[in-house]
Amino acid sequence: MTLTKIRTAAASSLAAAGLLFTLAACSAPATTTPTTSAPVSTAAASSSAASGPCAGVKVIVDSGSLKQAAADKSVCVPVDAPTAASKVLEEADVKTVGTTQYPNELVCRVNGVPAADFDITHKAGTYKEECKGMPAAFAYWSLWVKPDAGAWEYAQEGLATLQVSPGQSLELLFTVDGEPAAPAA
Repeated sequence: MTLTKIRTAAASSLAAAGLLFTLAACSAPATTTPTTSAPVSTAAASSSAASGPCAGVKVIVDSGSLKQAAADKSVCVPVDAPTAASKVLEEADVKTVGTTQYPNELVCRVNGVPAADFDITHKAGTYKEECKGMPAAFAYWSLWVKPDAGAWEYAQEGLATLQVSPGQSLELLFTVDGEPAAPAA
């Protein structure tokens, strides 16, 4: 299913259910809310995530075709049980910002990217993300999850409800005009 179809289907479901999600990519709604989150280890996130296996959750931020190095990051966050993705990002020192209309339900900026004054070049011209309402359907942060020995999958929940476990990877990927379509292997 294409991202456009996913966004359209999800938007219809969200409108019917009266719900919104953490990401502009409009992941499918969560059917349950988590009861607890395991505490994240007090140890600082390790920067060795890119160089080898991660005993916790590998966190990747990829600004995609924006090529904004200020946002890009790859770290290992030590966790020993399922933990809320929002908590894992906090431990990884990844800062997310929502929109004026949806301050906690959407991700508009990650580590300051895209900046309010940054021209996002896309098929129809340029665009500046103001973070007022729903980010543009052609330029947004998407959320991905990958098991230790599996393939990347588009997250079916947002940061507030998604639980990630030791051995998994979590990626925020900025997509413009559908590219990149998924995280790198």
